[in-house]
Amino acid sequence: MTPDFLRWLTGLIEAGDVHPFYVCREWLQVSQQVRRMDRDECQICKARGRYRRAELVHHVNHLRRAPALALDIWYTDGEGQRQRNLLSVCRACHETVCHPRRMQSAPAKLPVTPERWD
Repeated sequence: MTPDFLRWLTGLIEAGDVHPFYVCREWLQVSQQVRRMDRDECQICKARGRYRRAELVHHVNHLRRAPALALDIWYTDGEGQRQRNLLSVCRACHETVCHPRRMQSAPAKLPVTPERWD
């Protein structure tokens, strides 16, 4: 990643709009590489012994907290071990496993008609 690209990405993060990153050429290329590497299989489902087609690529080190790793498939953890930073995942795992807080903060849907017992 070039210093100019990192400055651009950091600016997006500070502005609160990272969508341009997810449609840029660099991200599209690396995410395609990750999905090809994972054979378009959700890696979380695969670890649980089931198959589901991957739809997304997830940042283990979240983009907002580690922008310098945004395009890195691998990273070295605090113990010096090589770990995956980008994983192919299905939409269900992305929402429930990768970002469980999103599910908790979703507002409850009100019924279309109020329940009545008269």
